[in-house]
Amino acid sequence: MLADLREALRQLWKAPGFTTTAVLTLALGIGATTAIFTLIHQVMLKSLPVAKPEELWRIGDKIRCCNWGGYNQGEDGDFSLFSWETYKHFRAGTPEFTDLAALQAGNTALGVRRAGSQSQAETRNGEYVSGNFFRTLGVQPWIGRLMIDADDEEGAPSVAVMSYHIWKEKYGADPSVVGASYQINGHPFTVIGVAPPGFYGAKLAGGGMPDIWLPLTKELLIDGATARLKRPDGSFLDLIGRVAPGVNPKTLEAKLRVEFHDWLASHVPDMQPGEKQLWQQQTLHLTPGGAGVAAMKDQYQDGLRLLLVAAGCVLLVACGNLANLVLARGLKDRAQTSIRMAMGASRRRLVRKALVESVLLAVIGGALGIVVAYAGTRLILYLAFQNGGPNNYVPVDATPSWPVLLFTLGVSLLTGIIFGIAPAWMTSHADPVEALRGANRSVGGRRSWAQKSLVIGQAAMSLVLLSAAALLGRSLRNLEHQDFGFETQGRYIAWINPMLGNYKPEHLEPMFQQIDDRLMQIPGVRMVAPALYAPMTGDSWNDGIRIEGRPEPGAKEDTSASWTRVMPNFFEAVGAKMVLGRPITQDDTQATRKVAVINEAFAKRFFKGQNPVGQHFGIDKIKYSSNFEIVGVSRDMRYLTYDYKDPVRPMFWLPEAQTVQYDDPAFVSGEVWSHYLYNIVIWAPGNPPGMEDRVRKALASVDPDLVLYGVDPYSKVVGNDFQQENMIATLTSLFGVLGLVLAAIGLYGVMAYMVEQRTSEIGVRMALGADRGSVVKMVLRGAFSQVGIGLALGIPAAIGAGKLMSGQLFGVKPWDPVMLTLATLLLALAALLASVIPARRAAGVQPMVALRNE
Repeated sequence: MLADLREALRQLWKAPGFTTTAVLTLALGIGATTAIFTLIHQVMLKSLPVAKPEELWRIGDKIRCCNWGGYNQGEDGDFSLFSWETYKHFRAGTPEFTDLAALQAGNTALGVRRAGSQSQAETRNGEYVSGNFFRTLGVQPWIGRLMIDADDEEGAPSVAVMSYHIWKEKYGADPSVVGASYQINGHPFTVIGVAPPGFYGAKLAGGGMPDIWLPLTKELLIDGATARLKRPDGSFLDLIGRVAPGVNPKTLEAKLRVEFHDWLASHVPDMQPGEKQLWQQQTLHLTPGGAGVAAMKDQYQDGLRLLLVAAGCVLLVACGNLANLVLARGLKDRAQTSIRMAMGASRRRLVRKALVESVLLAVIGGALGIVVAYAGTRLILYLAFQNGGPNNYVPVDATPSWPVLLFTLGVSLLTGIIFGIAPAWMTSHADPVEALRGANRSVGGRRSWAQKSLVIGQAAMSLVLLSAAALLGRSLRNLEHQDFGFETQGRYIAWINPMLGNYKPEHLEPMFQQIDDRLMQIPGVRMVAPALYAPMTGDSWNDGIRIEGRPEPGAKEDTSASWTRVMPNFFEAVGAKMVLGRPITQDDTQATRKVAVINEAFAKRFFKGQNPVGQHFGIDKIKYSSNFEIVGVSRDMRYLTYDYKDPVRPMFWLPEAQTVQYDDPAFVSGEVWSHYLYNIVIWAPGNPPGMEDRVRKALASVDPDLVLYGVDPYSKVVGNDFQQENMIATLTSLFGVLGLVLAAIGLYGVMAYMVEQRTSEIGVRMALGADRGSVVKMVLRGAFSQVGIGLALGIPAAIGAGKLMSGQLFGVKPWDPVMLTLATLLLALAALLASVIPARRAAGVQPMVALRNE
């Protein structure tokens, strides 16, 4: 074997062109597949970096964010988020968990600065967790200590734990951070420790990863009147626990359901009429928690699977090239092979020699493929998470891990063996007499068809890739250029967070009015409108609707509607059209009637065939059904950043200047929270320069402590909503081009080899009167006969692939004839270019030279 290996190295060194082509081809194919597998391993297969992750189980099987009110959850009644009271009920009654921890489903924006500092607070992501969170996960501190149950008692000193990432990147790994006092949202906290490197919590997401962990009970301090901790129906916690050895998960799940129903039964008097009808249908599931709350997996798994298939197709095309190169090289050297056989070499020995060479090529290609994979993974991470900005920490590393390296090695070996053994076997069956008779005679039809079959397969695979890339590219364009119902041209979104400034609710509306006035003084600004959240900025507030004069709706009737709160001029600022009535104006104050503007979808669902203007409605309870009077109907605007295939949801807008006095604590909390507006829509036609700096100065003149995250063109904000679709379309297009180039190289190799083998035949034809044109036609006919069969096989396969990925498409059919035609024409053009050089070479054969060689 060592002798064969040395011989293979010598042969590859003596043929640099062949070796370079084969290695680069395999490096691209293996590298593309490895890059996707790197992400699949980290996002979908990897466990949390904690002790014994196989012992962890999660209560809940869905990813929900971030708040869920009421005693019903989801259309299927499947609870995955829980209230603090429910968590304590489970923890007290379920000894099968050696520890059961709770963590906030979303994140909390924090303004952090060292005690005594006068500088502006730095923004950080916070996450509330139970006192036993770190103990449950089996995590040890890097320095200092981590939270314990005593830290999570009401009235306990305020403490915080910092992530290693933020401690190193923002605080320079300064040990004095531990034990120091910091102002967090205006309240004093002591940092007691730093989590270990690599630990990011119990949830992997594409943004908002925690920088600082706070005790759950400090939500009362930080969030004040908007706190959810004491609301039994305020579900905002994910639960994950460590199950004791020997406990049957199915038995534990059944027990948890009984405990959950007992808890729900104790709150029947607090339920709404619809909830009383459905509470017994509510359920939960116990699922493996070794990967934690896999938010990123839930978001990206379909796209990653699609990309892995596409990368696999590229690898198959690359493998086809390897097989063709090895086969062509073996047939070219068949005279030497025949001599070896005549001298007594066995076919087994010849097959082994060729196979060692093939595997060696594949291993070298795999080693280079790791470099390609690293670069490819970095590109994918950039495409997937670029909208979070440079400060968006995503704990996914482009560096290949041991499982990824083993995967690459396995793929390389399989590639070398599977796609090397057939060519090795065929070239070992050379007939010594036939081979020694002449090296330039045409090879047997069986061997010729083996090469042609590989080209046919490459052409079919390339067509599938090109068609998929075309469909996804068209789908992305349709998404980005659909009618959103509002304008982005010349508009900006300023991202603020008044919650970090500890403003009292009664001070908010005057402050936003000041912001309006100051921003309007910026040259080029035509209109300004703060809003709780603007269209397609990533937020969503929802409640059930109750119409005045109508009875309580049925338990399963969909009465939900999204809503937001805005300042006057909002509809003009976003370029939305009013179809009936009027928008919210300066005249809508606390002293006037409470008004609302609804969209067309709201009018169709709740006032079909009626004039909604002048009608009254409220949220969630019949007793609130007269709270808001409808004064206008806006054209539908796309607000949600998902479910683009679904119609626009019912929506209503409320004035920032008006507040409803509720008598229910949960409603009071939501009402107060809704007045903290997070977006400012700025209409500045002509895109005046330096907008962010000017906005920052204007806001600082209102209040230096008002946190401004940044100012983005609205078109960029909307474009970032399609980052995953953009990533998939970009990479599939890249794989399509790569597959096309590899297929063209394969076709060129086969045609060049065919011309070389048929040199004598071509010389005879030309000596007998054939002109150059007929020779060119003969070569092109041979090339396009292979491509034509590949197209015949590839078109149905491309249609099938389109149907399989129909869930990824928007506004385009899986069998779109235009996209399929474009892919076919592109492949045909590549085939023509790949065949022209061999055809011209064949036409340049000199008959006398060819016959003399024969």
